[in-house]
Amino acid sequence: MYTSFFGLQEKPFAITPDPRYLYLSERHAEALAHLLYGINEAGGFIQLTGEVGTGKTTVIRSLLEQLPGHADVALILNPKVTPAEFLLTICEELHVPVPEQGQGSTKVLMDLLGRHLLETHARGRRVVLIVDEAQNLGTQTLEQVRLLTNLETATTKLLQIILIGQPELRELLERAELRQLAQRITGRYHLNPLSPEETAGYVKHRMRVAGATAEVYTPSALREIHRLSGGIPRVINVICDRALLGAFTQEDHRVGAALVRQAASEVYGRPVPAPWLKWTTAGAVAAALALLALGAWTFFGHHDDPPAAATAPPVATAPADGVPAAAPAAGSTVAQAGASNDTPLAELLVRHANDTTTEVALGKLFALWGATYEPSRGRGCDQAGQQGLECLFQKGSWAQLRTLDRPAILTLTDDVGRTHQVVLTSLGDETAGIDLGAEQHQVPIAALSRYWFGDFLLLWRPPLAVAKALGPGARGADVRWLRESLRAAQGLPSAPAGNDVYDDDLVRQVQEFQRQNRLAVDGIAGVQTQIVLDTVIDSTGSPTIVASRKAEG
Repeated sequence: MYTSFFGLQEKPFAITPDPRYLYLSERHAEALAHLLYGINEAGGFIQLTGEVGTGKTTVIRSLLEQLPGHADVALILNPKVTPAEFLLTICEELHVPVPEQGQGSTKVLMDLLGRHLLETHARGRRVVLIVDEAQNLGTQTLEQVRLLTNLETATTKLLQIILIGQPELRELLERAELRQLAQRITGRYHLNPLSPEETAGYVKHRMRVAGATAEVYTPSALREIHRLSGGIPRVINVICDRALLGAFTQEDHRVGAALVRQAASEVYGRPVPAPWLKWTTAGAVAAALALLALGAWTFFGHHDDPPAAATAPPVATAPADGVPAAAPAAGSTVAQAGASNDTPLAELLVRHANDTTTEVALGKLFALWGATYEPSRGRGCDQAGQQGLECLFQKGSWAQLRTLDRPAILTLTDDVGRTHQVVLTSLGDETAGIDLGAEQHQVPIAALSRYWFGDFLLLWRPPLAVAKALGPGARGADVRWLRESLRAAQGLPSAPAGNDVYDDDLVRQVQEFQRQNRLAVDGIAGVQTQIVLDTVIDSTGSPTIVASRKAEG
């Protein structure tokens, strides 16, 4: 979604272990070097451990990319099996034929493996066994692993075994019954979380690999990324990905510390305060104690001269519709604070505060579709469904709203923290039309952007009998509709006989349509693709907001 906005060729923070993105900290580089040395020269066991998300699997993927030509690898990703199943998996990985009657016999499997290893050694090749998630190995299976290292010639081990796991693997191998195996481990390497400097280098490295030509994350953002992720690469990836999406929705080409904290809040599912807030805690406690003392003094000593009470602004709540509800009408204190802002939009929001509630906004949005919303009848989206409409609630950008081209409720947050729901009715190059009170107001998009952080709700009329995404493998009337609609969007006549299978050709057509309309190019006709396709062919007569399209119509 955001790749083209930042000039990237692909998403830089995918959590899949792509070796191209391997960032070698000092410890990662040392571990990889010793693993390569072990494959070429040594034998026995090498142990690689690290906390979840520290990059163990990525190191192994990089190791596989750099394997010497004379090495054969058996990779076991799920070691929670019996000893016989473990040996059978190794045989399957090394393409060792196993007769059906011998698949449950450890003796037969060990004999077959021994014979294969001797033949491989005679051809000048080495065999490497890599066991991921090795902390899940049972004691009996680990003993079987130890016995595999007995397969040797007079001068060399026939099998190199690499055990990869979480820190629990170290505790497992410290058991007394496994001391013989532990004594055969020739290298132990533990991957620690990244340091602050390594975290910054990691983020910059991944951005460069993805095609970035400029610095996107500010220095303060990089410090926050390390603080909030603990230097764990997997957590860094998730936070950075969310932060890029947040910057994209705000059309900001730089990611600052505040955006990182917002992204971390979404990842952890709880508010993440700024680091400097801990320094204010003591002051807040002291202030609270002072107020308590003042109250006691007032109550017991000066009943005739009470201090003026401060009134806190109302707190916004979120209804079941997913659109944050506006706070109740403000008192004079809040209204005056809002009126002190001299921007026209701020004055409009103060003047029409009673008209920016969720209920009012939903009523106006429904009316644009010729539908009716009644607050007493339950959730707005349920009422929409009863009238042939569907809700789409998400974070987005002005570019996304322009692409979807539907009236939408925008959630605006003013300077004193109050939320307002306004209906976007038109969208031009520089200004946008919003419905406030009984009037339409043209407001500069730049002014709206100050108060809008990407949340919007829109309605759409599904062209299908049941609103659903269409993808490869689907078939039937819905697929025929999709194929015919794509032809109509290109100005082509209907095909004489409709193909009702979502085949590779249709995937390519959908991808091309998505590419032309700045949608995520995944070949799946989901909600957004269907909305834009409906807009292009105008099959349902839906209300739109983009002025240029209205003029063309």
